[in-house]
Amino acid sequence: MTKDLLIEKKDGIATITLNRPEARNALSMEMRSGLYDAFVDMENDDSVRCIILRGEGEHFQAGGDVKSFTEYAKMDPEERRKAFEKRIHTLHPTIFTMTRMPKPIIASVRGGAAGFGLSLMMACDMVIASEDAFVTLAYIGIGTTPDGSGSYMLPRIVGLKKAMEIAMLGDRIKAAEAKDLGLINFVVPTEDLAAETAKLAKRLANGPTVALGRTKQLLNASLGNSLEEQLSLEAQGFAFCASSNDWVEGVTAFKEKRKPDYKGN
Repeated sequence: MTKDLLIEKKDGIATITLNRPEARNALSMEMRSGLYDAFVDMENDDSVRCIILRGEGEHFQAGGDVKSFTEYAKMDPEERRKAFEKRIHTLHPTIFTMTRMPKPIIASVRGGAAGFGLSLMMACDMVIASEDAFVTLAYIGIGTTPDGSGSYMLPRIVGLKKAMEIAMLGDRIKAAEAKDLGLINFVVPTEDLAAETAKLAKRLANGPTVALGRTKQLLNASLGNSLEEQLSLEAQGFAFCASSNDWVEGVTAFKEKRKPDYKGN
């Protein structure tokens, strides 16, 4: 694992920390491959039932390492186009894994989530942020377009017209407004961010993991499905959950009027 990422697993919760605080956790090549490896590992680790993604220091993630882009300016236009297309494709397996894996991912955001940082945040299932957090799509500021699923996620969250505004103007959006737009689920005092993140992660990790995973898959599929396709998936999802031990525990606990003790299987 690269030094640009820190990984911790404890009590069913895995925490991935983006660890380049001196660069506002801007995306390095090592971080690209490390993120993919980490998410694949957590997808296949049955002991992990919830994932927290956070940034070390004062910021969540500042996007690509723009300072490193200057080397590409020396290339001719066609070389530059090919180099960036290849480079950006390396992000895609990570996004696919995040949205595919049947486990909830929480973005814990302090300071800025900019450019790819905002795309990465939006690819998570829930977002909890500090009062001083802000987001910006930012790409327009260096004369380019969004990547890392930003153009896919943004209009689905905020609507097309608002997405046009956010993408084309590149303005900073404070945490409270981002919450109103649906980009952030919870805004908490800055000093409480770690504790509130842990509380949310524990709640999800102690939940019915099978049902949470199937719910995530259903919701992610819904925007591209017909009603008929979605109803079929709902029936399959319910039946699949009913075959789990968690379902038996949930029904039994409901009958016995107690809190269920889910084991995640």
